[in-house]
Parts: sequence; structure tokens; C-alpha cells
Amino acid sequence: MSEPIIRVEHITKNFRGLKAVNDLSLTVEEGGITGMIGPNGAGKSTTFNMICGFYPPSSGHIFYRGKEITNCKPYEYTAMGIARTFQIMKPLGNLTVLDNIVPSAFFGRRHAASLAEAREIAKEILEFTGLYAKKDVLAKEMGTPDQKRLEMARALATKPEMLFLDEVMAGLNPTETDQAIELINKINESGVTIFLIEHIMRAVVSLCGKVIVLHHGEKIAEGTPQQVMNDPYVEEVYLGKKKENG
Repeated sequence: MSEPIIRVEHITKNFRGLKAVNDLSLTVEEGGITGMIGPNGAGKSTTFNMICGFYPPSSGHIFYRGKEITNCKPYEYTAMGIARTFQIMKPLGNLTVLDNIVPSAFFGRRHAASLAEAREIAKEILEFTGLYAKKDVLAKEMGTPDQKRLEMARALATKPEMLFLDEVMAGLNPTETDQAIELINKINESGVTIFLIEHIMRAVVSLCGKVIVLHHGEKIAEGTPQQVMNDPYVEEVYLGKKKENG
């Protein structure tokens, strides 16, 4: 069996006595889409931030392609082929959509050697993500769906092999959610492994081959979407509430 692209071993994170994540181990297999779900406060974003180098774990180890990256800094990740989005979008509002993406093209594994090359890479990403028609629009003038798409485009301009998506469908209506699902599948089909946090179960079921469920900072289930949705404990702590709400 091949080495997973991400392997996490027994990571724990303490914040001033609060144990946000406790002894968590997981793997992300290369080429697929893995999802992480759980109630608010379950430790999902903390886990993402540890794996992506934003928080050092209090204990435990994180590996990327078999190499330990536990103490690597966030700025080292793009050169390794790892990119991420953020739940709260912070585009450069007074710049155009195109100019928001150009800086990202100077980073990553195959970074641009000139401004002209960076602009070409940015235009390719805009075409790929469906934002090309809005390339000259100021980022602050776009609505939530396009700003979320821009957040993904900025990450993709670094040419990642591994992409972390943090609730990119929050705040979208059903049609916009379907469009986001289509784009995420397209990104995955282009050869990018994806690990995502998501609350919209319809999206999780549609996208993910494997789902990891967190509750109070611990993994309580792992398997296909169908397996975890049929787990009685998962239904009790999470999915049951979701079903009641529609």
C-alpha cells in the first residue's frame, strides 16, 4: 500500500489548559478528496491549522509524503506543493481579481520568473475557476460566491499538489453550492489531492471518498460518507441535529 500524502500521528493541541485536539491520528490518501466534519468547536480548524503549520502541535507528528513537517513554517508549505484557503476571505479589496492572483504565481513549486509569466499563470487560473470574465473587477465589489472562488484561485496559482479547503461552501445557496462542488471536483480531477472541512453534508457526500468525524477534539468515526452517516454515535452528536434542521 502506498504512503499517504498526509499522515498525522497522535497530535494534541492545548490552549491555556483547554485541550482543543486530543491524540488525533489520520491519513489523507493521494489523489482523492477527504472530508472532515463535526459540530462547531469540534477541533476541525485547529487540526487544519496544525497540519498547515499555523499552530505547532503541543505533541505529536505530521508527515507530508513521508517527510516530517511538524515544525515547518507556513511560508515553507508552498514550496512543498501545499496550499490552503481560509474560512474568512481576505482579498486585496482595492485590487482587481487578476492582481489578487498574480502574487501567488511567484510562489510554489513552479513559480513564475517574471511579472509577465505570473500574469499568464493568473489568467490560466481565472479561466480554470470561471472567473476570467471578472478579471478586471475590484475584489471588494464581488459577492461571497465569487470571493470564495477567488480564494481558491489564489491557492491554485501556487500550483499545489495538496489543497486544504476550509468551509468554502459556507454562506452559499444550493445553486452556488452545486457550482462549488463542480469546481472542487474539477480541481481534484486535475491531479490535486484535497482535504476539506465542510458543514454542508450534501457536499460532503457528493465529493468525499473518506470522511473523518471529530467531536470534542477527538476522532469518533472514519469511513465513507455512508458509513459515517450510519454510525449511531455520529448521528447522535452531529448528523441527527442536521437531519432535524433539514
